[in-house]
Amino acid sequence: MDKEKGWRLADRSTPKNRVVLSTPTKNGPMILSVCVKLKDIDEQGRNFCWPTPRGCPRCGSTRIWGHGFVLAYFDGFAFGVWLRRYRCPDCNCIIKMKPEGYFNRFQVPILTICDCLKQRLSSGRWNTKLSASRQRHWLAALKRKALACFGIGTDLLAAFSLFMNMGRTPVSRTI
Repeated sequence: MDKEKGWRLADRSTPKNRVVLSTPTKNGPMILSVCVKLKDIDEQGRNFCWPTPRGCPRCGSTRIWGHGFVLAYFDGFAFGVWLRRYRCPDCNCIIKMKPEGYFNRFQVPILTICDCLKQRLSSGRWNTKLSASRQRHWLAALKRKALACFGIGTDLLAAFSLFMNMGRTPVSRTI
């Protein structure tokens, strides 16, 4: 204990009898989409009755435990919304539930993104309800991804649909 300051330094070493769990790798979907209303989740908060996954997406185990909640932010809501998490005790996979109709790591519904891109590509104008910089980000990401996967001259709306059918996010920066 440091007598001058009245606190002691934490021992950062791992005890020999304690098991350290490694971080799970992303071998399967760790974020599961659930058909629920975002408004209901917002109103009920942590009391919302989330469906429990039937099994772990990684190892298939049926032993799934509740693992608390995490705040997520969505357009149209002033504050964060509590999303349920579960944990598989067999492989230590953390599973987060999210409302259906949203890309992972996106706050705007998929339909809104698609409508904004359609409006821009057909009329040449951005949707005035959302920020133009956000919409430019989506369009630039879609162009880059379509060029890399399908080549020059690809119809961007058709590329959006193709990426959706492949289970990929069309407007993310990753290729």
